[in-house]
Amino acid sequence: MIFRLSEDPYSPFPDVSLAEFEPNGLLAVGGDLSPMRLVSAYRQGIFPWYSEQEPILWWSPDPRTVLFPDHLKISRSLRKTLRKGLFQVSMDQGFQQVIEACAAPRRDSPGTWLTREMILAYRQLHELGLAHSVEVWQEGRLVGGLYGVAIGGVFFGESMFSRVSDASKVALVHLCEQLLAWGFRMVDCQVYTQHLVSLGADEIPREAFCRHLDDWCKLPGRPGPWSCADPASPAANHE
Repeated sequence: MIFRLSEDPYSPFPDVSLAEFEPNGLLAVGGDLSPMRLVSAYRQGIFPWYSEQEPILWWSPDPRTVLFPDHLKISRSLRKTLRKGLFQVSMDQGFQQVIEACAAPRRDSPGTWLTREMILAYRQLHELGLAHSVEVWQEGRLVGGLYGVAIGGVFFGESMFSRVSDASKVALVHLCEQLLAWGFRMVDCQVYTQHLVSLGADEIPREAFCRHLDDWCKLPGRPGPWSCADPASPAANHE
């Protein structure tokens, strides 16, 4: 049974254990994308994912793909790229540019799941100091990045993009380095991809994921604008 939400941002989500098996994790439809609703969703292990012509769909798949920052895998070739210093990395310096780039159609997918409504919603979270971006630059041009939502000690990754080889991987490496320095415990990757697994992500049961959220979303976290605490390449930490 798929639950229908009212537009009242205070209306509760159903328990994630009630999500559909097929499609995996579909839990509810409707509601709104207010900051209150989105924060409530993430704290419970729920995220929005839908296309332009669909109503808002809310998901909580089982198992859940996560990346513990200290489990990040850096390949030999990526380590070489980091050492070369081909890219400059910043945080929260181009959130709108990053999310627009993530919304752009990909070669293998002419459409986008990042609707204008969602872009505006995450922009609002960014202005509240809850959504953050990592930007990767090359000769002054934005060539890669990612964005997501931070609550307590958990970073909920939403999307990444790359215009040149390894740019999005460089963004993820810098993100994980900063999250470790700031005491974050987990990156939510939402759904399985081989690309994420190659970087150290793993699948865990939804029940375990929600237990982690109960514990780690209560941590102090790092609200407000982010900046790179250490601008040096993190490759040195992975010799």
